[in-house]
Amino acid sequence: MKRVTPSYTDLESISDLHDLVQYPRPRHPLISVIDHTDFYARRPKDDALYRFGFYTISCKQFEGLLHYGKGLYDFREGSLMFTAPWQVIGPGPDVKVDEGWALFIHPDLLHGSGLGAKMHEYTFFQYETNEALHVSEEEKQILKDCVHKIEREYSQHIDKHTQSVIVSNVELLLNYCNRFYDRQFYTRAKVNADVVQRFERLVKEYFNQPALIEAGLPPVSYFASRLNLSTGYLSDLLQKFTGKTTQEHIHLELVEKAKSLLWSTEKSISEIAYELGFEHPSHFAKLFKAKTGKSPSGFRELN
Repeated sequence: MKRVTPSYTDLESISDLHDLVQYPRPRHPLISVIDHTDFYARRPKDDALYRFGFYTISCKQFEGLLHYGKGLYDFREGSLMFTAPWQVIGPGPDVKVDEGWALFIHPDLLHGSGLGAKMHEYTFFQYETNEALHVSEEEKQILKDCVHKIEREYSQHIDKHTQSVIVSNVELLLNYCNRFYDRQFYTRAKVNADVVQRFERLVKEYFNQPALIEAGLPPVSYFASRLNLSTGYLSDLLQKFTGKTTQEHIHLELVEKAKSLLWSTEKSISEIAYELGFEHPSHFAKLFKAKTGKSPSGFRELN
């Protein structure tokens, strides 16, 4: 059932989406492919924001402004974008779509499947629009072929094999997207290397400030926002180029700071823990031992 709020419209089902753009009832209740040219021609011409209760994968080439999360982006090239259920998205009234498709997948389709259990591993569903996947013509055709197989399968008579065949093709599509994102990370190696350097500098600056006890331990989102990236994209980028996630980098820098304090001061373990932003010294001791193999007191005694 569609619910309207003052700020956005919730579309809970594939049927709600079809109603919005005056499409016939979906051939399958949990998955649908819609041509983007048709979609944008039929949708309400306003600045409304929407939350879809399903995954979306859209490949499109268009001009105009797109609302995504808290940002407003100007796109003039072909790109592949992903949203997880209940993310906020909405095109501006001046958007013009030249070509493209959108695949809408309700989570219930994946329930109980191997793909459903590992959807969280496809971290690009949490990326921001400016971190979209830009695909070559060859890659675009590969993805289009996957989508056509999905569309053809749900358009036939539904039988006991339909769900497994559709889910297998969705997983194939997502695995191609993973491959193409890996390619994009490395083809933009210079830009990404600059991001890594800026991130490492920000982490060092954070732990060198004198008031860590007031600032507390930094969340991943702190560094992501300083770099104008989503937390997922930053962590994936660091994993690709350094082999460590954002959180691992933060913990390693914290441990180096702790080692310095243990070596060079007479402060108690508790004092050092509080100075590093820990509310509980036991949490500091546990993290330190996990990263070094020694307790803080044991490390101090050996040095």
